Amino acid sequence: MRSSSGTRARAIADVPDPGHDGDVISPISGGRVPRHVAIIMDGNGRWAKQRGLPRVAGHRAGTENIRRIIERFNDHGVRYLTLYAFSTENWSRPAPEVRALIRLLGRFIKRELDNFVRNNVQLRMLGHIETLPEWLQKQVNDAIERTRDNDGLVLNICFSYGGRDDIVMAVRRVIESGLGPDEVTEETFAGHLQTAGIPDPDLIIRTAGDNRISNFLLWQSAYSELYFTDAYWPDFGREDTDMALAEYGRRMRKFGGLLPEDVQALLQR
Repeated sequence: MRSSSGTRARAIADVPDPGHDGDVISPISGGRVPRHVAIIMDGNGRWAKQRGLPRVAGHRAGTENIRRIIERFNDHGVRYLTLYAFSTENWSRPAPEVRALIRLLGRFIKRELDNFVRNNVQLRMLGHIETLPEWLQKQVNDAIERTRDNDGLVLNICFSYGGRDDIVMAVRRVIESGLGPDEVTEETFAGHLQTAGIPDPDLIIRTAGDNRISNFLLWQSAYSELYFTDAYWPDFGREDTDMALAEYGRRMRKFGGLLPEDVQALLQR
């Protein structure tokens, strides 16, 4: 008769080691940092209100902060950076604010494109780009094409993006592809999302004190580490970036499995 301890040992051995295969080592800190960071850039309006400024001034300050953050994550060796700039729900905001946000996107791309080329950053856009004015669609597509062959940090800007919408659109693409029910797996479904070919975010950061993910990367964030900070987005700087990455480095990710030391402890019982 097989011993129960032997059976338990084999069962535990079959549990995959969650590990940290996706992580990279920061050349700055020497610590473990995520391969993919996603950020909900929140608090621009409150930042402006605190200073007696119009909301658009906060959005402008938030846009100007993006370059500093890209540079810092790039310094740490992060490979993918995804920024939540404008959600599908943000279209319900007052028309003047929406127009200002659209103009700011255009100014940001125009201002930063040469930096992307010089620093080997590849630009991608997620969301309903077709909802943008034609002049901005052309500007976005030209920037994507110009940076297509860059193989450094991949910058995903989510504009007119929603997590639920992403899932619904993926379902439609699966149906259109003609896949049978038995052919639809998590892997094939993920391949029909807008993030196809991009690893799921290891770390999601939200600024400005709210503790929710607000319809952002819902499928992709199933096992993401979450980090919330009270800092408004325009104030989120290099130190805040370092703190978020250091906190991530202290966490042990199990992905529903067991840590190696937990497995050893069970084997020794």
